[in-house]
Amino acid sequence: MSPSRRAWQRFRRHLFGLAGLVVLALLTGACLSAGWLAAALEIDPAAVDLFGQFGSPSAAHPLGQDDLGRDVLLRLLLGGQVSLSVALAAALAAASLGTAIGLAAGYLGGWLDALLMRLVDSVIALPLLPLLIVLAAIDPAKLGLGDLGEDQGFGLARIVIIVALVGWTTPARLVRGATLAARAQGYVLAARALGAAPIAIALRHILPNVSGPLIVATTLAAGQVILFESALSFLGLGIQPPTPSWGNMLTGAQELIWQAPMLAVYPGLAIFLTVIAVNFLGDALQDALAPRTSERGPL
Repeated sequence: MSPSRRAWQRFRRHLFGLAGLVVLALLTGACLSAGWLAAALEIDPAAVDLFGQFGSPSAAHPLGQDDLGRDVLLRLLLGGQVSLSVALAAALAAASLGTAIGLAAGYLGGWLDALLMRLVDSVIALPLLPLLIVLAAIDPAKLGLGDLGEDQGFGLARIVIIVALVGWTTPARLVRGATLAARAQGYVLAARALGAAPIAIALRHILPNVSGPLIVATTLAAGQVILFESALSFLGLGIQPPTPSWGNMLTGAQELIWQAPMLAVYPGLAIFLTVIAVNFLGDALQDALAPRTSERGPL
């Protein structure tokens, strides 16, 4: 039986992991259908309708309307597109940066390994949330970037870059540890004896064999990124209105919590379901790709 088949069989036995995968698939599909749903309901999600302020759920507005009369369901789905895309992009960016650093440190070793690992220790020692707040509060206009800070695309990219700059340490450590173990294996020694270049050995022989822990770390990081983005948006430093995200929807609802509590419940519930589903999926992937010794049976 192939390794991928064995991994899939182990994954299928993890009921919470399967449930997390299903929840993420449903949430992603629902968020991607926002444009189709808006056309079907003939509603502009950005249109302000003060006559429909705090409208109750109806056939036209399944989750009601917010304080500006906008459709809550469509804004929730559009906010999910932003939050999920930022989480995926930031997790992949952090994993890519951490993989490059971990491979270089683990395979080359020596002074480069010592230098990079001290850099990892320095980043880990920094208080994460205050650092994110400081970086997100930097005004691009004061850096000579003009009105770039008002561009929504730049705002999304800035959040991705900020999270990636502080989130690469875990993938770097995982890849370094796996690389240290892999470089002593026979296939790596054989490739080196045949004169293969170090970068070719690292990319063709070592990286595929350390991908399991990396996939798990990237999956779990996506859940953390959603929380970071939500926290920054809640503090007014993340995705800026009118572009919706689950975080800034919570920000807009905090002053209306007694008048319209569901405006806070919906994005909060979406964040909760997404993060817990990602964590269940990551746990299942860890069991599937890196089974515990106790599951391998007696020697």
